[in-house]
Amino acid sequence: MAKSNPEKIVEEAQTTASTYDSRIVEIRRTTKVREGGRDFGFSAIAVVGDGKGLVGYGRGKAKEVVLAVQKATDRARRNMHSIVLRNGTLQYEITARHGATKVFMKPAAEGTGIIAGGAMRPVFEVLGVKNVIAKCIGSTNPTNVIKAMVNSLINMSSAKMIAAKRGKTVNEIFGRKEKPTTEE
Repeated sequence: MAKSNPEKIVEEAQTTASTYDSRIVEIRRTTKVREGGRDFGFSAIAVVGDGKGLVGYGRGKAKEVVLAVQKATDRARRNMHSIVLRNGTLQYEITARHGATKVFMKPAAEGTGIIAGGAMRPVFEVLGVKNVIAKCIGSTNPTNVIKAMVNSLINMSSAKMIAAKRGKTVNEIFGRKEKPTTEE
């Protein structure tokens, strides 16, 4: 049996980690009152992506901020999903719910930028979406907003997937007429 080189494994993990862009969405301080005084804890929510359609999110809790952020980032890296994008924007309009949160996301024209706030903006930034219009309706709890967004983006289908499912071409799906071929 060949032995694994721990130095090589650590080096590979660091190079893989450096290719991902991570953003901290929220850090919260919690307090538990005990007999001897107050116990402080911290929770963090992080999103990680490669800017090319991969995105993941995670939560971490610890007694120190640094450890909570590290746990959240590690969980986000392990929870990565591939999203199909079209020219730096979404495929079509999406409305999704999670709990009391409702999110609306709409593809935008080139040059529009990311018109979204709160917890939605960091997700789009690490995902690689350049042009989008998004709105959060109802609760703006970051955990619910991110879950609603990521679950709806995972289930978003591309034109190729829909065409293959229906047994048609992509042009037929969009209602375009195919150019006739001239045979001589």
